[in-house]
Amino acid sequence: MIDAGLPLMQCLEILCQQTENKKLAQSVKEVKQSVEGGTSFADALKKHPKVFDGLYVNMVDAGELGGILDTILTRLSIYIERAMNLKKKVKTAMVYPITILVVAVVIVAGLLIFVIPQFVNLFTSFGGDLPTPTRLVIVASNFLGGWGGGIVFLSLTTSIILLKKAYKTDNGQMAIDQFMLKTPVFGILIRKVAVAKFSRTLGTLISSGVPLLDALDITSKTAGNKVVERALITTKCSITEGKTMAEPLTQTGVFPPMVVQMITVGETTGALDIMLAKIADFYDDEVDVAVEALTSMLEPMLMVFLGVVVGFIVIAMYLPIFKLAAIM
Repeated sequence: MIDAGLPLMQCLEILCQQTENKKLAQSVKEVKQSVEGGTSFADALKKHPKVFDGLYVNMVDAGELGGILDTILTRLSIYIERAMNLKKKVKTAMVYPITILVVAVVIVAGLLIFVIPQFVNLFTSFGGDLPTPTRLVIVASNFLGGWGGGIVFLSLTTSIILLKKAYKTDNGQMAIDQFMLKTPVFGILIRKVAVAKFSRTLGTLISSGVPLLDALDITSKTAGNKVVERALITTKCSITEGKTMAEPLTQTGVFPPMVVQMITVGETTGALDIMLAKIADFYDDEVDVAVEALTSMLEPMLMVFLGVVVGFIVIAMYLPIFKLAAIM
């Protein structure tokens, strides 16, 4: 609307009327009232940090100062759309295997708790020694069907609560993020997502006229990964001491050599924002490939896991019947 020549106040009024989300509509209304009272658009947005984050506010501030608010808002919309697409890709990669795993656990637990006890009564009437696989399954069934099931449930619940509490602390979040980056399968995907998000955010801020130190500060706060956040804080300190970005980024171990080299070239040539945009585009494609590879790899692995476990239980239950048939 601003690009079409409509005044800012009229744009905000239209947004208030057409926004379906009540919380967002109320925030836009309050922003409009603040602007009417003489506050700048960026300062009005700053009053609603839960809706408009630091990246958003600083880019709008740069757009107001440079007289290119329409251009900045277009860049913001493109950035948010790409960030959402990146998030969807990661969710897609995580949801499918988790769903299959949960279904597998529910099926196995259902067999052990409800089905196996019916067989146990039948086997007891046969008499004699049961095969080892059958005894193992019966022990697991008795454990889950009795007090063992409660212990497993409480242990899982306690572990999740403790992990959530630990993740709210700086040291806990740092330890968990470091562990996730080192995991064999998901670590590669998480690393590529972190690099793509860092490059896209920093490149968008710099191209919008936000000073490098401020851009690094905002990027670190929106990184979503404590390892990357600390790396960017270290990088910021390095730059204030007159050094380059390359050395502290290399030391983190998160950023591949190619990324560091491209950033170095961007700093040297004065085209850092262009280089960061190229890195972000490259790693967006890399995330696509990683998600497809992860999905195609986990699907057969989970199917094999489910087949082996259920197959073992079924065979263990039929072994006594086969043994009895052979005797008769």
